[in-house]
Amino acid sequence: MKAIFATEDGTFFEGESIGAAGTSVGEVVFSTAMAGYQEMLSDPSFGGQLLTLTYPLIGNYGVTPEDMESERVQVAGFIIHNLCEAPSNWRSSGTLTELLRANRVVAVSGIDTRAVTRHIRTAGEMMGALSTEHTREELLSLLRSSPRYEEINYVEKASAPGRYVFPAATQTKKRVALLDYGVKRNILRELSKLGCETTVYPYATSAREILEAGPDGVVISPGPGDPERLLSVVEDVKTLAESGTPLMGICLGHQTLGRAYGAKTYKMPFGHRGGNHPVKDLASGRVYITSQNHGYAVDPDGLAGSDMEIAQINLNDGTVEGLRHRTRPVFSIQYHPEASPGPVDSNYFFHQFMKMMGES
Repeated sequence: MKAIFATEDGTFFEGESIGAAGTSVGEVVFSTAMAGYQEMLSDPSFGGQLLTLTYPLIGNYGVTPEDMESERVQVAGFIIHNLCEAPSNWRSSGTLTELLRANRVVAVSGIDTRAVTRHIRTAGEMMGALSTEHTREELLSLLRSSPRYEEINYVEKASAPGRYVFPAATQTKKRVALLDYGVKRNILRELSKLGCETTVYPYATSAREILEAGPDGVVISPGPGDPERLLSVVEDVKTLAESGTPLMGICLGHQTLGRAYGAKTYKMPFGHRGGNHPVKDLASGRVYITSQNHGYAVDPDGLAGSDMEIAQINLNDGTVEGLRHRTRPVFSIQYHPEASPGPVDSNYFFHQFMKMMGES
């Protein structure tokens, strides 16, 4: 079945449908990761986006339930160059096509994804649409009349509907509260391996309710969408940070923490998505290769005179990659320490968080 991919500026690509029949609209983004397509597909931070992969061969190791980062595929659509229809992997329990169709995801192969990437890098991230049922003219008209990515609060869709507990894999050492903007399972797994029993709270839970439970530490999770849509929770984030309870923010959690201390956030031209982004720690001078997935960044100008200082920067473009409170046990990172997919260089941040809780 033929599928059409259109961007809002009137650029068209045609390929073959490898997912569900239908039409999907979302923000067009690209990732340069060479592996981990299942983790990316199921990452809640990709909600509302048409994910394009630059690596040319996708599907070659199949799919397996253990590699899902949430309960379902989260992307609005999927765009690849070449589909491997005969995966080889002893862990595989199905094919990529089966996963996409079971989750009713519109997807297309046969696209020059590097041409798509060059287009986005030149013109900036934009809205796009995938369809197996519309003409070019119909699809472009639908796309231009649809809500824009930044106008929708995707965290409402990604966050847990109610509180739940993720148990420690060993004897419980610490009790952690996690504010769920769209958490990935491997964040919970990493905390569990270190002996943390994690209580996951819906994103709009008040700081008072969380602190009354007496956690040893608080994590503010990653998630999808524009941090501007989360202004209602910024005061609660500030209360959590000023409580004296150790706190770690990851990705969107990092951005809301920055806003809590006066910084604004801005939309990047094409974001950071992939497993090879160099980050420099300003205190030690050490450089880490990190896994990233974000389209917004913290504006450092608003932090001047606040209790929050810049701890890390991106070596490619100088954007803020880490924050640290000057006097309290509070820090945040823009990238993904759980490394699913990606390098494990920054996994030590979980150990740093454990150390903070121990000292507290």
